[in-house]
Amino acid sequence: MPRVVILSSGERPDIVEAVERFLPLVSKHADVALVDATGSADIGAAAADLAIVFGGDGSILRAARQMGQRQLPVLGVNLGKLGFLADLAPDELADVLPDVCAGKCTVVEHLMFACRLIRDGKTAAERLALNEVAVLAGPPFAILNVDLYVDAELATTYSCDGLIVSTPVGSTAHSLSAGGPILRKDLQAVVISPISPHTLTNRPVVDSADREYTLAVPNAQAETSLVVDGQFVDRLGPTDQVVVRRAGVTFKMVRVAGHGYYRTLREKLGWGGGLALRGS
Repeated sequence: MPRVVILSSGERPDIVEAVERFLPLVSKHADVALVDATGSADIGAAAADLAIVFGGDGSILRAARQMGQRQLPVLGVNLGKLGFLADLAPDELADVLPDVCAGKCTVVEHLMFACRLIRDGKTAAERLALNEVAVLAGPPFAILNVDLYVDAELATTYSCDGLIVSTPVGSTAHSLSAGGPILRKDLQAVVISPISPHTLTNRPVVDSADREYTLAVPNAQAETSLVVDGQFVDRLGPTDQVVVRRAGVTFKMVRVAGHGYYRTLREKLGWGGGLALRGS
């Protein structure tokens, strides 16, 4: 049987209860190497083959951070709200798990970012990103001038409230709220979305994942911040640079039969259209 780790959030009693309820089922089909609801366990030491994550998309993002450079295939069980990543309903787990543990499933690899904060010519912070890297204004909420360099060439300067560099997975998260396009999750592309741009001709841009993107904020304010997958990293100064490139690892998601990409968009974004009328 495969070795699995079970990851969840201990901050929500309903998720803790769900893990306890499903643990006998998982143990029937797999060797449970680790159960962690703290986000601090060393997953690499578990030598596992699969991660089962109970929660919402936030739990998936935390699991990706926790796994770091050793990304295991992830089966997400949705106990949150939208569930773009963790879109398997709890009542589907009993039917899906035997095939997944037997290897009768597809694992899809998704782009991740390696983000570095460069300060005084040295790396001050490094993060893996599954969704996005964002530069946000913060108080006093003055308009920022964010310089964007692509492969060391100045592309443009955005006058905006912030700038988001998103993966395809993250294109349905913060970037979408900022007016960015939706990208199919397995594309090898990057979305650059300004937040409330002062110049209306500054629109979201889609570019190759094989390029290096550098952000600088010459007029950074006291609270201008670097945020990666919703997690604060550091304040940014006028001479700091944020470098974003393709990571050496990918996020691996177990694709479940019947959970196609457009079905997920249709259900999670309420794309009803005329589909509901076809059976009438």
